[in-house]
Amino acid sequence: MTNDQKDPLFVLVKSLSKSEKRQFKVYVGRLGVNTDSKFLALFNYLDKNDTIDEQVIIKKGIVKKQQLSNLKAHLYKQILISLRLNPVHQNVRFQIREQLDFATILYHKGLYKQSLKILEKAKTIAKENEENNIAYEIVEFEKIIETQYITRSINTRADELSIEAKTLSMKNVLTSRLSNLSLQLYGLMLKTGYVKNDIEHKEITDYFNTKLPAYQWEMLGFREKLWLYKAHLWYSFMVQDFLSCYKYSKKWVELFDEYPKMIKLNPVFYLRGNYYLLESLYLIKDREQLKRVLGKLEENINSKKFPIDDNVDALAFLYTYNNKLNLHFLEGSFEEGLMLVDPILVQLKKYKNRLDDHHIMVLYYKIGCLYFGSGNNKMCIEYLKKIIHNKSLKMREDLMCFSRVLSLVAHYEAGLDYHLETQLKETYKFLIKMNDLHEVQKEMIKFLRKLGDIFPHQIKEEFRGLHKRLKKFEEHPYEKRAFLYLDILSWLESNIQSRPVGEIIREKAKGLIR
Repeated sequence: MTNDQKDPLFVLVKSLSKSEKRQFKVYVGRLGVNTDSKFLALFNYLDKNDTIDEQVIIKKGIVKKQQLSNLKAHLYKQILISLRLNPVHQNVRFQIREQLDFATILYHKGLYKQSLKILEKAKTIAKENEENNIAYEIVEFEKIIETQYITRSINTRADELSIEAKTLSMKNVLTSRLSNLSLQLYGLMLKTGYVKNDIEHKEITDYFNTKLPAYQWEMLGFREKLWLYKAHLWYSFMVQDFLSCYKYSKKWVELFDEYPKMIKLNPVFYLRGNYYLLESLYLIKDREQLKRVLGKLEENINSKKFPIDDNVDALAFLYTYNNKLNLHFLEGSFEEGLMLVDPILVQLKKYKNRLDDHHIMVLYYKIGCLYFGSGNNKMCIEYLKKIIHNKSLKMREDLMCFSRVLSLVAHYEAGLDYHLETQLKETYKFLIKMNDLHEVQKEMIKFLRKLGDIFPHQIKEEFRGLHKRLKKFEEHPYEKRAFLYLDILSWLESNIQSRPVGEIIREKAKGLIR
């Protein structure tokens, strides 16, 4: 028995739509069923079953044990070929690559002039769509042909190709350096979250300034600007400059307004730009603009012009629902937000093979916060357990830390304080290990630790004292991040005033200056 979700062939077959399955069978028919009956029989078995059992496959006589591995590899390849032929999966990049393949065939047949004609057409399309890597590949191929077949129609042909190659090479190097910086910053962001002190702030700032390549603005095209905005965005997130996050995510989205045809070619980048714009609006608490941008994004996604595939569909779900949850947090409408939980769980099951652990855990944390805000602390604890017990090394450390702190608070609120001392010790050890013990967390742990010694009539005074001590950290450059994960101050105020936390947050939301 294999692990179904880790078997690439099984996952691929289960990802196929009805039309893709139908096309695959038509494609196999073109190859000749007699010669390919084994891999078609294997395909039909995988299609009809919810698990993959290699012993059953062998017993059914589909293939011998020694041949199973080769047959699976052959079927995997044939499915990919079939998908490549599907118009749904074809775009400008496919068209350019196809033309390059045709030109290569003509070149090997010695039909140089025909090959050059196709290459020129492909190069024009590549440049128009800023596919500079493949444009450079085409120019290099043209140079090879020109050394063997001199057209003599243009005396300066060699010089033109050399200049063209140099320009494309410079653009590609710049794009590569910017994309490397962006990716490295994003990796750091996922691993450690926000900077925690002046030392880390200086380290990441020096890293950013050292790695940021020099450039001339007039040299930048769509892709160079895109990676430049991304790099600035990740840096801004890490140093908690949320106004700059808004600035660069807005530039990212406006770039697609300037180059609308790039949405069709790069729908994932378009979605991600909108996601970070929405996230930035949440962090600066601009509720009305968040509503507008989210509404516009959903309208565009549902438009017939918007390119949808399996990957885009999963990301569209992830980004829209994340920000629907954020909107409920800003409004304090926790009970209403619970209506999103079931649809989210249904979609998570649907997209389980396309979403990584990090994004799933973020959704779990937000669902936990919804339950906490609505007063259902036991359900809050259940969702936080999914994060706390996750052993993935890729899990964002700050999310793990605040999940543990919120879990402590939820246990107290739920009256489940019989294991509180043990959890306090475990959380304290975890925070020390992660080097993530800050003043807000210290104050929370100290408060929870001494709760057992406080008389009931003293409790509100203790809440007031904690509120006063934490309030001074609300705008602290490094401590304020605690309030991004859990509105501790509103929770304290709800206990002090004996009112629901959602009511407190709603009142605060009404007082926000637009």
